[in-house]
Amino acid sequence: MQEGKGLAAKFPGDKGIAKHTSVILTEDFESGDIAALKAKWSDISNKAERPLALETDKSTGRRVLKITATLGENNGGHLFTLLPRASETLYARFYVRFEPDADYIHHFVWMGGHNPPVRWPNPQAGSKPNGDDRFSVGIEPHGGNGRFPAPGAWNFYTYWHEMKKSADGKFWGAGIGPTTPLLVPKGRWQCVEFMTKLNSTPEKSDGELALWLDGKLAMHIAPGVRRGPWTGLGFTLPETGGEPFEGFRWRTSNALKLNNFWLEHYVTEEALRRNKSRLKPTNSVWFDGIVIATEYIGPRQAIL
Repeated sequence: MQEGKGLAAKFPGDKGIAKHTSVILTEDFESGDIAALKAKWSDISNKAERPLALETDKSTGRRVLKITATLGENNGGHLFTLLPRASETLYARFYVRFEPDADYIHHFVWMGGHNPPVRWPNPQAGSKPNGDDRFSVGIEPHGGNGRFPAPGAWNFYTYWHEMKKSADGKFWGAGIGPTTPLLVPKGRWQCVEFMTKLNSTPEKSDGELALWLDGKLAMHIAPGVRRGPWTGLGFTLPETGGEPFEGFRWRTSNALKLNNFWLEHYVTEEALRRNKSRLKPTNSVWFDGIVIATEYIGPRQAIL
């Protein structure tokens, strides 16, 4: 699978990348204000106009989006959009920077599909999709119940109709990550890109997931990849051993496609306590350079 330079290499600084036929959405936060974001995105969460702010990043000189969660006041904020066209395969690239003293979070960035389409988040936590109605793929820092230093290690958090039941009888998102944790850096920008490929027909289990960090392939989950035991918590990707993964059968109907993207910074006291957090009162994260496309994007290239 491709890594390193991708589509973005043809557009230094991402200038003009929105015109490429494979690109579905871009957001660089360089123009407008929060009101302009409301006009562009299908749904925004910005309680009391506090969590979301646009500011200039000192290290890059670029305008970026800051999202702050404040315990006792809000859980953070989000931007959600119904994409202008649906796809069978989708790549989402974004840049993210966590505070040097970042704490744990609850949920983060998603792509997915709803049939019929919706213009706002509708995750239906704790319930299993039917197969023809919805699926979702989140990429987020996972604290491992405090085993990993905050904000955690990159991990997929997925909902689809073949997920396993949790011990409490509900269907919580299935976590998928390597046994060697992909620790999230703090105090610096990281390029994150993730891909979902849908199963080609309702009968086949040939769907895939992939993750790139700073242009390097970090996970590729496809039929035959070795996995550990699959439970209601999900499964890990061992370096040795395991058994072949059956593949993702994301959907039972070709009418269900990838049609939404959700940029979320969601923090709860429940997640903080579960990870034995110090309960930091405010938790901020910065985003930049969002590109959604039907082919590999890769890191933003410098303007020479």
